[in-house]
Amino acid sequence: MPAIPSSHRDLLDAQVATLATIGPDGRPQLSEVWFLAEGDAVSLSLNTARQKTQNLIANPATNLFLLDLAVPYRYLEIRGDAQISPDDDYSFADQVGAKYNADLRVHDLPGQSRVKVTISPVRVNAIDMRS
Repeated sequence: MPAIPSSHRDLLDAQVATLATIGPDGRPQLSEVWFLAEGDAVSLSLNTARQKTQNLIANPATNLFLLDLAVPYRYLEIRGDAQISPDDDYSFADQVGAKYNADLRVHDLPGQSRVKVTISPVRVNAIDMRS
């Protein structure tokens, strides 16, 4: 698994990332998401009713993009395949909620559930266009 270089590891502390999935029509779909960095992997808590989750179930190929908002010439792109596991007890959702001071349950309707989506890099692009 490719490592995230130290020059861009600070971007894993960002508040949001852009998740790219492939929709049912074959076109990219982009969504801003909350996330937690776990070593070189990044994990998300997603509601199973959302289109982005359905996209990942159908096609696990994904891309996570983290832009340095202070220096928009720097960014980190993590390409990988999503590994999806149930989070019925909200244990991972609660970890994400702790980072964002939020209760993810309020975003879910009765009968909906959550999954943990882990993206392990197969390719990492750490870009700084200033140099």
